[in-house]
Amino acid sequence: MAAIPTGAASQRRDPFPSNSRARSIRPGRSRVIALAFPALMLINAVFFHIAPFFKMRGRFSPGLITAVILFLPMGMACYVAANDAGVLDTTNLIGWFVLAALLMAMPIVLLHIKSKTYFRQDHP
Repeated sequence: MAAIPTGAASQRRDPFPSNSRARSIRPGRSRVIALAFPALMLINAVFFHIAPFFKMRGRFSPGLITAVILFLPMGMACYVAANDAGVLDTTNLIGWFVLAALLMAMPIVLLHIKSKTYFRQDHP
């Protein structure tokens, strides 16, 4: 029978101790935010550049080039890597796109509420 090691060699140090800030930033918890940004790129590319191009019957905008050459391949590559890492499932995918949609909607909401009296600096 093998001897059970004792002493300092047998004690493993927890890389994410519960009393430190490291636990809040470990990969399992931050991947939701990290993979929302590729979803943001895909939403931006599809709904704000590619779809308007077809809706306006071919009216070109420079953002279309960026969307097709940069945003679509990078966003898809992030999700292919997430799939290869085993973190891509339907629940996470929906969560990432919902978070990305909320991030994309935030400037639009801010534009709509800036005219409210609460936000106007010219009125006391």
